[in-house]
Amino acid sequence: MLTDLFLKGRLRHDLDDAEKRALDEAVSGTIEVPARTRIVARGDRLDRSYYVVEGAVLRHLDDRRGERQLVGVNIAGDFVDLHGYPMKRLDHSISTLTATTLATVPHTAITALVAAHPHLARALWFSTLLDAAMHREWIFRLGRLNAEGRIAHLICELLDRLRFVDLFDGRVLTVPLLQRDYAEACGITPVHANRSFRILKERGLLSPLGDGQLDIHDEAGLREVAQFDASYLYGEGDLAPGALDDA
Repeated sequence: MLTDLFLKGRLRHDLDDAEKRALDEAVSGTIEVPARTRIVARGDRLDRSYYVVEGAVLRHLDDRRGERQLVGVNIAGDFVDLHGYPMKRLDHSISTLTATTLATVPHTAITALVAAHPHLARALWFSTLLDAAMHREWIFRLGRLNAEGRIAHLICELLDRLRFVDLFDGRVLTVPLLQRDYAEACGITPVHANRSFRILKERGLLSPLGDGQLDIHDEAGLREVAQFDASYLYGEGDLAPGALDDA
């Protein structure tokens, strides 16, 4: 199934086979997008939403000089712009980080899903609320942590999200963010990001492997630096079976 990672590690266990098939059948096709390519620009009118089958996508806002602030990272199993279904446009832009396979889901198909499968509709709603929870945590990271903590927090978030979908081997962070990407996500300069990575490496927490990948030596230490509490990611360990039934 193209959408077999949707809410994996969270509430996928709450979806029955018919709902999983219905979601998969809502996909009209897939597109292959090269790395570092803009998919949607801020303000674009939308008639479809994108789901990440493979790869990674960045959400960002650009200032008048073209400088970016990253406001989100999406990986396999994520809907990138599901909130564009009711809003019909995005207030930020979306670009690929890596070569990415995207499934396209027309908004007309989402309307049919919501009407025919109310339980699945709540799951889709849950996925957009996950985005909101992550955005709040990003605000905390920017407002309360130093540079090393901000970088460590983003790394820890990505590790847990990759773990949910069985894409983390316990050692290597494969989402290939470059130091300039970390700088844009963490509100620091590239020079400050480079210095912060050097500090994290000297503390024995991680080491760069090249091409943006990181060898994680001490995840517990990173979590301590990041003041990381993963409860905002709503893993299935934090959710009871049938969690959507009373929604």
